[in-house]
Amino acid sequence: MYLKMFLKFRPCLFAALIVLSSPVFAQILTLDETINTLNSAAGARSGTRLEFRWDPFFQGGTFAFGNHYGIFTAAQSAGETGYLMLDSKEVFTTPMPWLNQGELVFPEPFVSTAKDAFSRYFEDDASRFRIAAIIIDPGHGGKDPGAMSREDYMINGRRTKAIEKEIVLEVSKRLKTVLERAYPDKRILMTRNDDTYPSLADRTVLANSVSLMESEAIIYISIHANSSFNARARGYEVWYLDPNHRRDVLDRSKYAESADVLSILNDMLQEEYTRESIMIAESILKAIGETLGNSVPSRGIKPGGWEVVRNSRMPAVLVELGFVSNSEDVQLMTTEDGLRKFTEALYKGINDFVGVFERSGGFTVAQ
Repeated sequence: MYLKMFLKFRPCLFAALIVLSSPVFAQILTLDETINTLNSAAGARSGTRLEFRWDPFFQGGTFAFGNHYGIFTAAQSAGETGYLMLDSKEVFTTPMPWLNQGELVFPEPFVSTAKDAFSRYFEDDASRFRIAAIIIDPGHGGKDPGAMSREDYMINGRRTKAIEKEIVLEVSKRLKTVLERAYPDKRILMTRNDDTYPSLADRTVLANSVSLMESEAIIYISIHANSSFNARARGYEVWYLDPNHRRDVLDRSKYAESADVLSILNDMLQEEYTRESIMIAESILKAIGETLGNSVPSRGIKPGGWEVVRNSRMPAVLVELGFVSNSEDVQLMTTEDGLRKFTEALYKGINDFVGVFERSGGFTVAQ
């Protein structure tokens, strides 16, 4: 009755209903044994580990496994069957876990059912496009300070000029830390980690040289600060490569097709990258607006021909955090609270794009 009612009101929730008819089972596993068994379903996906949460009030458990999850309600006694729901799309009828002298135990059919399903999900993931690497590019550095304020501001307890290369490096380092924690299975790379000066060509060569498998993609985020002769000018903006700028995004040495075919493939892939770059820009702009609120103006997303993005063979955006020539923007870009907000917003914007990209299996045609 419960399942029929559930299906009646949420008919699109389940892609399949699989019934394991026999409640007879021979082996019982502890919680630790179950977690170890299910962890083996991840296979080669390093960094993906299962998390288990238990709700004592509702007597229900949740397995969170990367982007996948399973939920169940414990049985009152051994041998009772119930429903194990995975990823809100499959429901399995199987002997359910129960509390045995206060300890949660799991019948083998329940564990093997969950393991088989998770293994299948991870196999599907491996064949789908995913973001394998994120390049963070702190603008300028070393001999190139970038934009500098014409007057001194109170920054970290001392009066000094606001310098673009220092601001963007601090934000980039914080963003890298957050992304590494959120994505242990992805490579989070920076074009510079200290006050050095990689040239614009060096930065794009680094990004373009990242090794990727056929089902993997990469995105490029360049972080900068703005400046203006008008001290009242302020706000954030995100740039993407003008689609009118034509570039080679294919490594032509890998293809045996004719020049005409390669040109068509190159144009198709470039259009994909442009669309994805716009999506990243929109996602980051929205996240900054939600995090900073209406007190800071948004200057929108804009097409441009920045060299650091026009030679990249991937979706790429350039983020201008604010103006070093504006005292309010400097305050936001140099205080602990402001740095935290920018880091949070950049992470949220990137995370939203990655989520949409990977749930869709990727928008990019194979390179």
